[in-house]
Amino acid sequence: MHRQRRAKIIATVGPASSSPDTLKSLFLAGVDTFRLNFSHGAQADHAKVFAAIRELEEAVARPIGILQDLQGPKIRIGAVRDGRIQVEAGEELRFVRTEAEGDASAIPLNHPEVFAAIAPGHDLLIDDGKVRVRVISPGTDEFTAKVVVGGPITNRKGVNLPGTVLALSPLTAKDRADLEFGLKLGVDWVALSFVQRASDIIEARGLIGSRAGVMSKIEKPAALDEIDDIIRLSDAVMVARGDLGVEIPQEDVPGRQKELVRACRLAAKPVVVATQMLESMTNAPTPTRAEASDVATAIYDGADAVMLSAETASGKYPVEAVEIMDRIIRSTESHALYQSLVRATHPEVEDSPPHAVAAAAAELARAIGAKCIVGFTSSGTTAARIARKRPGLPILAITPDLAVARRMGLLWGAHCVHSADVTSYEEMVATAVGTAAREGLARQGQYIVIVSGIPFGQAGTTNNLRVAQITA
Repeated sequence: MHRQRRAKIIATVGPASSSPDTLKSLFLAGVDTFRLNFSHGAQADHAKVFAAIRELEEAVARPIGILQDLQGPKIRIGAVRDGRIQVEAGEELRFVRTEAEGDASAIPLNHPEVFAAIAPGHDLLIDDGKVRVRVISPGTDEFTAKVVVGGPITNRKGVNLPGTVLALSPLTAKDRADLEFGLKLGVDWVALSFVQRASDIIEARGLIGSRAGVMSKIEKPAALDEIDDIIRLSDAVMVARGDLGVEIPQEDVPGRQKELVRACRLAAKPVVVATQMLESMTNAPTPTRAEASDVATAIYDGADAVMLSAETASGKYPVEAVEIMDRIIRSTESHALYQSLVRATHPEVEDSPPHAVAAAAAELARAIGAKCIVGFTSSGTTAARIARKRPGLPILAITPDLAVARRMGLLWGAHCVHSADVTSYEEMVATAVGTAAREGLARQGQYIVIVSGIPFGQAGTTNNLRVAQITA
């Protein structure tokens, strides 16, 4: 089976979707990669879901990607007396480094890295920005701040610091334990939360190595200042619009989304657009018109994948949310304006033979009316180079590495097949023709375009282009 669309769907697994039957229904509805959110749930629960997905993969005979999303460092207010205090605009507050219960005269914030980094004029956004305070007088154990936007402050609400770069590793002690657990299970992707610097990716790569792909979640303004290096060091990027939309002006988020999608396409790295895409479907059987338009916008931008969070993790209609997202993507990609809009944002081809060959394959396939482009890939790079051109027809990605096939579940247009490695040119052509026919991507008499690297099995050597015809 192959999807009748190019962009991919990621679905978060939670209480509403963790049973084997629901996971199968989600896959059949259109899920390409499942997300395990380690901000919630015990390791044992995630292990059960992981095993169920791998059993499903064997049953459907299709590679299925699994994304482990780490919680990352969370800055939170401590406990306050009676669980709630009310603050008003213009009021001055005192924040203190303590684990003890606080009150309106001393609000607990037991995060030394905050006290070390803040400066006068820095803002703290409490509870997703519902309360905003501005630092007046910083200190090592306490600081004062003036309330800009008032409201209630309740126990352990999150704190965002949009103008402050914190001396924090993206991996807490919990994250490190979860990461080792996930890598032992065999997750395909690891998403790093609250990335601030390129060095954060280097730190994580030292722990992950080549055992999984590294996905950087862009949700901090500081990350935007080093975005080129972050993309270069990452295997994929997620535009995590939730926290990003808290820390930068909301009106800037759509433009930033387009910039990030384009930058990732230029680097031939998969890019995921996430957060609140069909949020109303957490409790309603249909999305709002604005949500449908939001998903379509990500597809017109050229995103590789779009993601569902609470909709499938805890919502009342997880399968329906996937079905509707699938319909929106297919409708968008079949619209008369889709190809012209996606081509208008084509990045310039890098001046190297591998990129030129992949770009030429896309143009050649379009010119001769080929039914698919077959990419032989040992690392996924050849398929990513082809996908960067958004050719408008399926990319049959054939790889001898099952882990690579699973990771390519995020890649735009890629229909991944795990197959034995080829050792000769004739075997390559025969495998491409036979697989394209068997997978239902081309019929007798139709043409396919084949891209490969010679010598075979050597990553990064995209240097060969061939046209073949299905003969049987």
